[in-house]
Amino acid sequence: MQTLAEMGEDALICRLVAGLKLDASVIAGPGDDCAVVLPPSRGEHLLLKTDTVVEGVHFTPDTAPRLIGRKAMARVISDFAAMAATPRHALITLIAPPQTLVKRVINVYAGLRSMAELHGVNIVGGETSRGDQLIITVSMTGTAPSKTWLARNRAKAGDTLWVTGQLGGSIHGKHLRFNPRLAEAHWLAKNLPVTAMMDLSDGLAKDLPRMAASCGLGCKLSVAHVPKTRGCTLAQALGDGEDYELLFALSSKAPCDFTSAWKQAFPNLKLTCIGQLVADSNKVDLLQGGWEHFR
Repeated sequence: MQTLAEMGEDALICRLVAGLKLDASVIAGPGDDCAVVLPPSRGEHLLLKTDTVVEGVHFTPDTAPRLIGRKAMARVISDFAAMAATPRHALITLIAPPQTLVKRVINVYAGLRSMAELHGVNIVGGETSRGDQLIITVSMTGTAPSKTWLARNRAKAGDTLWVTGQLGGSIHGKHLRFNPRLAEAHWLAKNLPVTAMMDLSDGLAKDLPRMAASCGLGCKLSVAHVPKTRGCTLAQALGDGEDYELLFALSSKAPCDFTSAWKQAFPNLKLTCIGQLVADSNKVDLLQGGWEHFR
């Protein structure tokens, strides 16, 4: 089987970008020194995000290549979902050892492309380099209405806390097959008075205190109501990380019966109230677990 060293960089890039689907917003895609795209429409903000997955940290050498690419793209799309934004254009940086099989890299890109196409993202360029391990970085732009985009720091004391889906179990493969909650985030922003939102990447035990702190508030978690993935313990639901569900705060002005409308829109995705934000910023339930890169 052919390796990257045997194929060469130019031939590899031609192979990777062949047949990319680009929409009318792309003026110049892969092949030039820079990609050229149309600016956001009037009344929209431009959002920027970059994220990296590293062999040995986010996946193993035995992980199916398509799932590696899928995860790399889905993680960034999930961040746009957290702000009720729309992802638009992506740049891919690939670092790999020269002895890596071309087939593996082609399949990584297949995973990247399938997730991008599913969510309307244009892959418009990137970079390749050699290194000691496989690393994929996805840099992405997106747009959001200038008056309705969501942040994680605008909640008020008394706002209730909610999560989508079930938590825990990433180690069993969930972290490779999750679906970014893009449509769900847009529904929430359109239909409810959401005051803060983020995606759960490092685990509820890490991310909930982060949201509370960014609002200058404390939080009170109802541990009995934390939705657990089947077979998971509470500790796993709090600390496994890489759930990529939405955590959001909801104003008391929300209609009482909104869960019925949610069930109609997303019948297969659970929505759970797990607590409340409180005025005392020192009141943060001590939560154990969660992912921290440099710990």
